[in-house]
Amino acid sequence: MTPTIIIFLVVCALLGYRVISAVPSLLHTPLMSGMNALSGITVLGSIAIYATAPPGVRSLAAVAIILAMINVVGGFWVTERMLRMFKHEKKQEVKG
Repeated sequence: MTPTIIIFLVVCALLGYRVISAVPSLLHTPLMSGMNALSGITVLGSIAIYATAPPGVRSLAAVAIILAMINVVGGFWVTERMLRMFKHEKKQEVKG
């Protein structure tokens, strides 16, 4: 990796941390749902790179696919859990 790419990666990571830490905790779960779409795009891009890349880069693309899929699955899991919190359970009436 060239130093420019490493510097870019570090700056993006710090900027992303700064942006996420400024979001109120009430908005984290809805934003997680939106991030699922971006992670899906990352998965598609990683698959495209994996299919066309030389062998040395394929391992990085495979890692990107795995990490993005973990993010997608975790995001859907958190979203489903949030939606379950808002469902009202039907109360059974006791007839006696």
